[in-house]
Amino acid sequence: MAPLRFSANVSWLFPELPGLPARLRAAGSSGFEAAEVAWPYAEPPEALARAAREAGLRLVLINTPPGDREKGEMGLGAVPGRQAAFREGLEQAVLYAKALGCPRIHLMAGRVPQGADRAAVRSEMETVFLENLRHAAGVLAQESLVGLLEPINTRITDPQYFLDTPQQAAAILQKVGRPNLQLQMDLFHWQIMDGNLTGNIREFLPLVGHVQVAQVPGRGEPDSPGELNFPYLFQLLEDEGYEGFVGCEYRPQGDTAEGLSWLRAYWDRRGHPQAGQ
Repeated sequence: MAPLRFSANVSWLFPELPGLPARLRAAGSSGFEAAEVAWPYAEPPEALARAAREAGLRLVLINTPPGDREKGEMGLGAVPGRQAAFREGLEQAVLYAKALGCPRIHLMAGRVPQGADRAAVRSEMETVFLENLRHAAGVLAQESLVGLLEPINTRITDPQYFLDTPQQAAAILQKVGRPNLQLQMDLFHWQIMDGNLTGNIREFLPLVGHVQVAQVPGRGEPDSPGELNFPYLFQLLEDEGYEGFVGCEYRPQGDTAEGLSWLRAYWDRRGHPQAGQ
């Protein structure tokens, strides 16, 4: 079984460094072969592409723009009345993905509108999401790109987020029925919402195009105190044949590089060329 490949989420890692180019350089120096960025849009794509290239990294994931953060938006895919803005944001994301050589875009679903009852608007929001996803699948297919759906937990992180369980996301993917739309499995969110990680990984892994990790509940390094046994989970992903990237989307508890001992230990066990660094 092939060892897992890890991606540094530089929107989260190396917060002690200002700006994405510096964080990309740090990720490359730490032995990562890949990186991901939530929202790269404050930097010119050419500058980011150059920084990644110089660091020896490939970019593997970006998100669609969040919308109007000051108004509380966190993605627009399922938000009624914001279809035009979602499609504009998708075009921007595609431009960046092409410039960065990035094959995957997380299509953010967004939040239940403020003051609305989730149950009352669920059907309308799913209809909007399905329409936007069918549009996105066509746009992405023209550029050989993959769109990802990520459930985000509504118990701790974002109580208003529309897409919050793997079951909901898988049902939507089935309704859309496009091969270039896949599931993004963040084990932090999945553990908080449903647990049963062994069963859920085995059930949903055929739909998964990207994995992300953080300890629960503190969202720190995989070896920080918490509920999840990451050596077991990493072995399970290997045993199940997962070949994509594992994104490190966690909040470092101290210096990012010093906190990568868990990754160096994994590389050591798997004979990775960076193991001695």
